[in-house]
Amino acid sequence: MKNTIHWLGAGLSSAPGIKELANKETPLIVWNRSLEKAQRTLADNTIDIRQLDWEALTKVVKQGDVLVSMLPATLHTKIAEFCLEKKAHFVSSSYISPEMDALNNQVKLAGLCFVNEVGLDPGIDHLLAHLLVDKYRQSAEFSPQNHHYFRSYCGGFPAVANDFKYKFSWSPLGVLKALRSKAQWQENGRLNTSNAPWEALSRYEAQLSNGKEVFQAYPNRDSLPFLKQYHFGDDWDVQQFVRGTLRLDGWSTAWQQLFDEIATLTGEEGEQRLCALSEELEAKYSYQGGEPDRVVMCVELEIRQAGKAVWHQGYYLDSEGDKRGQAMARLVSLPVSLAIESIIKGEMPFGVTAAPDEPEQINAWLKSLEELGETIVHKDYLN
Repeated sequence: MKNTIHWLGAGLSSAPGIKELANKETPLIVWNRSLEKAQRTLADNTIDIRQLDWEALTKVVKQGDVLVSMLPATLHTKIAEFCLEKKAHFVSSSYISPEMDALNNQVKLAGLCFVNEVGLDPGIDHLLAHLLVDKYRQSAEFSPQNHHYFRSYCGGFPAVANDFKYKFSWSPLGVLKALRSKAQWQENGRLNTSNAPWEALSRYEAQLSNGKEVFQAYPNRDSLPFLKQYHFGDDWDVQQFVRGTLRLDGWSTAWQQLFDEIATLTGEEGEQRLCALSEELEAKYSYQGGEPDRVVMCVELEIRQAGKAVWHQGYYLDSEGDKRGQAMARLVSLPVSLAIESIIKGEMPFGVTAAPDEPEQINAWLKSLEELGETIVHKDYLN
């Protein structure tokens, strides 16, 4: 009997990946809390769509199946532990939590693949960072004594800018909570920290296919663990290392009133106000049917000697929503589908892992994304 893919959560960010897998040979079952919403989102009678019920799921999942969690990140560990019991593989687009990482030894011993961080950000950004570091290590300019500057930024916003400089692809609550998240990164060779995005805003000039465009940028979460993940040497002189978020120019001005209020919210009343704000924003600034979004990602590695750039390369994508789906949905869910196929083909290592780090596999994934209509451009800034 063939193994089955169980895709849990059929929100808007899942549809392109589900539709891609539905065209493959491996049986696919989509599970969603709202059957009606999933049927409406997918609008394809050939896909097996079922209401998410843990008892029903338990009865059909078998050894060797692949479970994909596109549910809230708080549920990932529960689903991963379920996969261990069932000897099934696990995939998510979310960051590896400490709880997920703690399962690594058990997952390895069971001969299973628990693949995470394979969406857009984290996901595609990891692939591009690994390629850049590999290219640099093989270059004539490589030296740990060089000054290294790494920047990885990604953002989603409306293709046609509105007064708010933003629209929400899903519930705004997560975005609002992220505005209260601390961040740390490397700048001028030293550790920098911030308590909120508006404390660390900077001007970022992206060189895209249509020319230069100015965005606002801010660090996201803790960038420093990714030094090791991206294979930066412990002996490298790293002047800058930042993973962050892009916003349209003028975003901070449009959101200033929100910043001011969020900075004052505390306790249970604060959480209630956040929920109320989320509902207000969702009603006012959600995408309408067929309205295109836009996603921009820029990942670059610059190497300097005596203050002069001697090696500077990067990758960027600038994608818009179209008849295939919203750009954000495609760029999150299509890499997830590639991770699932790689597990089925036996191409992923056992254990709890993130996106691939080997150039050969990365290039195969990028080629697949290109065949699916996504464009990622390599750029040598010195030539």
